[in-house]
Amino acid sequence: MLMCKDATRLMSMKRDRSLTLRERLSLRFHLTMCSACRECDRQFELLHHAGRHFESPAEDHTAGH
Repeated sequence: MLMCKDATRLMSMKRDRSLTLRERLSLRFHLTMCSACRECDRQFELLHHAGRHFESPAEDHTAGH
């Protein structure tokens, strides 16, 4: 079974790349057993969605001034 430290690393990595089957299964199993990591994963997901609003380039309101 994964340690919480390793599970947290995988939670972060899955937002940047696809996890291997082994990584996905290990993380899923860990999350079924660990409520603290489930909450951490939920918070990662909220931050990921919030951060997507800042990915697009902002309009340049100073152009031509």
